[in-house]
Amino acid sequence: MKASAKKAPPPDAIDQYLPNNGNAGYQVSRYELDLDYKVALNRLSGSATITAVTLTELQQVTLDLAGSLTVSKVSVNGKRVDQFSCRGGKLRIRLPSKLPTGAALSIVVRYGGSPRPLRSLWGAVGFEELTDGVLVAGQPNGAASWFPCNDHPSAKAAFHLQVSTESRYRVIANGQLLSRRARASRTVWTYEQREPTSTYLITLQIGDYEIRRLARTPVPIQAALPQRLRRDFEHDFARQPEMMTLFIELFGPYPLAAGYTVVVTDDPLEIPLEAQGISIFGANHCDGTRSSERLIAHELAHQWFGNSVTVGQWRDIWLHEGFACYAEWLWSERSGGPSADDLARLHHAQLRTKPQDLLLTDPGARDMFDDRVYKRGALALHALRGQLGSDNFFALLKDWTSRHRHGTAVTDDFTGLAARYSEESLRPLWEAWLYSTAVP
Repeated sequence: MKASAKKAPPPDAIDQYLPNNGNAGYQVSRYELDLDYKVALNRLSGSATITAVTLTELQQVTLDLAGSLTVSKVSVNGKRVDQFSCRGGKLRIRLPSKLPTGAALSIVVRYGGSPRPLRSLWGAVGFEELTDGVLVAGQPNGAASWFPCNDHPSAKAAFHLQVSTESRYRVIANGQLLSRRARASRTVWTYEQREPTSTYLITLQIGDYEIRRLARTPVPIQAALPQRLRRDFEHDFARQPEMMTLFIELFGPYPLAAGYTVVVTDDPLEIPLEAQGISIFGANHCDGTRSSERLIAHELAHQWFGNSVTVGQWRDIWLHEGFACYAEWLWSERSGGPSADDLARLHHAQLRTKPQDLLLTDPGARDMFDDRVYKRGALALHALRGQLGSDNFFALLKDWTSRHRHGTAVTDDFTGLAARYSEESLRPLWEAWLYSTAVP
């Protein structure tokens, strides 16, 4: 019997790794979410207002939206639209008349339901209930689990998030907290994320949290955590101000106006999670032993590499994870631990014992979060630092974060920029580390 042929991606797929996500026919500039959430019932309801412009002629608009959510009403440019359907993770809206290229597009979607994580190659992603609260872990395609969106990292927009929930909970979302208004037993929290942000980096954290503001920091840092974890947090996360100072020195200015927030949930989490301006850790990462410090550095580094400068295609995920992994080594070097060179030698030896069948610049969807992507990416950067010298290497990183600030980039953008900092051809280095599977 013949093996079944691999299913071909749709002809209009934006990304081969998530071929059913996103829509290249329009560009969103702003999302406005006005939501009500009942924690005990896991019931979400409200509206999403999406401001966009068409990039081609459109008769139909699609948005990514999970099947667990039901759409009750849609309007486009102020007029109700009755021809819409939800299936296969897509909200399809049939426009009354074709819109030309460059037309303004304002879509209002009223919806509700009991949100749950999406099943994916990488496990459950998106909106997830905690023991007493909620977290959203959107990477790479979980945004559609709680709001209709053009869910692809290259589709960045500003966000206005208004969320009402029971007053005993604190709501943490991206950007600046504009207001907090109590209404009887419920409180409305309003946040504004002005910097262009990928949908997977928008998050919602709801819990019985207290706020702890760190002192003497070059950028405002606050933490939201259960009261019981405060003492361990004071020890485990104490060196974040020094991390922030180091990364500003090495990578350039912190990219977000609203500062940085760390959320520690009352539940354990398998891995920490990054969002725009926010990192989320589990109670297991805050145990008084300071054993998760490399992860704290890793998540902070993502604010530059991944959140501000975001991949245009998921195949280039090493531009996020390799850089954040290398930031761990740089922090170790500066804070009195093993040097970056010592860690590079250690992980190089370990990498050579693992299967050498992964192409760093195209690891495949299933393996894009494989630890080999993280470590091989960091090793490629260490090799580049060795060839350029530290001064040129860090000048390159600052140029990279400045040039692509709040934008998207691919591997060719980085290798092209790196060539400006080298007197010799970097082609042999890239061939060995980026475009071959064997570990050099």
